[in-house]
Amino acid sequence: MDVDDPEVREFIDELVRDEGMDRDDASELLASAQFRPEVIEAMSRAPERTVEWRDYRAIFMDSGRISSGKAFSRLHAESLAEVENDTGVPASVVLGILGVETRYGRITGRHLVLDSLATLAFHHPRRGDFFRRELKDFLVLHNEDALDAAEVMGSYAGAMGRAQFIPSSYRRYAVDGDGDGRRDLFANWRDVLSSVAGYLSDHGWRRGGPVAMPATLAGNSTATPQERGLSPPTTLGALRSDGVLFDGDMPDETPAGLLLMHGAAGPEYWLALPNFYVITRYNRSYMYALVVHQLGQAITSPDTG
Repeated sequence: MDVDDPEVREFIDELVRDEGMDRDDASELLASAQFRPEVIEAMSRAPERTVEWRDYRAIFMDSGRISSGKAFSRLHAESLAEVENDTGVPASVVLGILGVETRYGRITGRHLVLDSLATLAFHHPRRGDFFRRELKDFLVLHNEDALDAAEVMGSYAGAMGRAQFIPSSYRRYAVDGDGDGRRDLFANWRDVLSSVAGYLSDHGWRRGGPVAMPATLAGNSTATPQERGLSPPTTLGALRSDGVLFDGDMPDETPAGLLLMHGAAGPEYWLALPNFYVITRYNRSYMYALVVHQLGQAITSPDTG
């Protein structure tokens, strides 16, 4: 990266002025960053944007991933129980997220995070401002958490570690779960479990609340499925009045949304409840939130192998 470019030079000035970073250190790191056009291409090919629910679900709901999740759950049963008790976030949801994100630490990314974030920060056609903030947070982590910014590997979008936190989330939500004085989401599973659950808790997880449930539509239903948004747009009572049919006796005032997914056997309707939308704070895709829920349920169910 050309550190004499005015835009890059201004970015370095901000790091020095606002974050107290050493100018020579910042300049050396950014000078070493390489432009990676494949990173920008990969952003447009994310499965959440390119496949239907039936294919997306098949990627993650495979027997191998479920089996790995069960083994991981047994190995970390004590820590998962402690984290669930502390935060109210069920072990099933934490297991679902880790299974989708990194297959329980096996796949944590093959891109240099510095290269990815520098490329996106200064070359992404629409989200440059967002990725400049992430690049800044990543370089601050280089100072604060002793991360070697020149060596850290992660996703093409700059997510890193076993929990795939982007740098801003790492700075704000990473937790020292085992009390050793260091937040380590690369090698310390207790920190990872506490951080994932803490992230969801901090974003409004409702202890004991459901995530989603299947629904059907009456022949005269006037309900319109929700296509985007990070919060439920209506209530269960309103959906009942619009001809949405579902089991359960939750109060009419419960916030909810109606989703339409294109499954292997045809259209699927789902009721998304408040905790569903909390999962979308990890990844805004509705398919992501639903597959996290379903994978976690499959892992913790005694009836699946």
